[in-house]
Amino acid sequence: MGNTFFFAWEPELMIWLQSHLGDFGLGLMSFFSLFGEELLLVLVMGFCYWAYDKELGKAIGRNVCVVSMGFPLIKNVALRLRPYMVCPGVKCLKPVDPQADIMDLAAQGYSFPSGHSSGSVAAYGSLALYEKHKWVKVLGVALPLLVGISRFCVGVHFPTDVLAGWALGLVVVLLLPRVQGLFSRRWVFYGVILLLALPGWFYCQTDDYYTSFGMAAGFFAADLFEERFVRFTGTRTPWKMAVRVLGGVGIYLGLNTLCKLPFSPAFLASGSFPAHLIRTLRYGLILFVDVGLYPLAFQKLKF
Repeated sequence: MGNTFFFAWEPELMIWLQSHLGDFGLGLMSFFSLFGEELLLVLVMGFCYWAYDKELGKAIGRNVCVVSMGFPLIKNVALRLRPYMVCPGVKCLKPVDPQADIMDLAAQGYSFPSGHSSGSVAAYGSLALYEKHKWVKVLGVALPLLVGISRFCVGVHFPTDVLAGWALGLVVVLLLPRVQGLFSRRWVFYGVILLLALPGWFYCQTDDYYTSFGMAAGFFAADLFEERFVRFTGTRTPWKMAVRVLGGVGIYLGLNTLCKLPFSPAFLASGSFPAHLIRTLRYGLILFVDVGLYPLAFQKLKF
C-alpha cells in the first residue's frame, strides 16, 4: 500500500540516465551511494568523535540522529512508493536492503524524502560548517551532491525525493545548534527531541524509523554519560587514531551481530511491534556502548 505521485520528467530522466551512463557510470553512482549509508555515516562520526575532535563528533552525531528520525516520520505520512515500483523502465540497481525482496516495503521503505541525501548533508555538511580546511568544505558540499544524484541514478528515489532530503538535512544542520542554545540543560533538549519523534511509534511501518530512534536514544544517553563520567580527550597520534576507530567500528559490527543471535531472521524481519522494539533496543545499546562506554578504554589502556 502506498501513493504514487511524480512529475513526468522524473522517470524520463532516470530511464535516460540508466540507459546512457553504461556499466561503469552506474557502478560509479553505486559507489557514491555508499557515502550516504549507515555504516559510513557512523564511521565519519566515529572518526571525529573517538579520535579527531570529540565535540565535532558529537555535533555530527546529533545532526545525523535528528535527520535519521525525521525522514521516516515524513516517509510514513507521504507513503510514496519507490520509482522502480511504479514506473516501468526504471531499474532498481541498489536496493536499500539487498537481503529482502525489492518490493518489500517494510524492508525497502518508502521513497520521499531520500534518507541517504538528508543523512549525507547532516554528516558532511556539518564538516563543511565547522571545519576550517578548504578541502574539507569542498568535500562537505560535493559528497552530499554526489550521494543525492546517485540515488535517482540507481532507481531507488525520484529526483524530488533527493531535493527534499537535501533540504531536510540543511535545515537540521543550520537550525539544530540554534535550537539547542535555547535549552540550559542538554538532557532536556534531548528529551524534547525524542518526545517530538515519539508519535512515529503509532504509525511508522518501516524499519528505518525504529533503527534511528534507537540510535538517537543511545547516542543522547551516551553523550550525557561521557560528559559526566568519562571526559576523554582526542588524539592526533596516527596509530592511536587508527586503533580507536577500528575498535569502535569492530564494536559496532560485533554488537549488531551478537544482539541478533537470540532471535530468528524471520522474527527480526516480521515488522511486528516486538521486532521493532528489539530493533530499537539493539541500536540503542550499540550506540550507548560505542559512544559512552568504549571511550573508558582510552585512558585505561593508554590509547
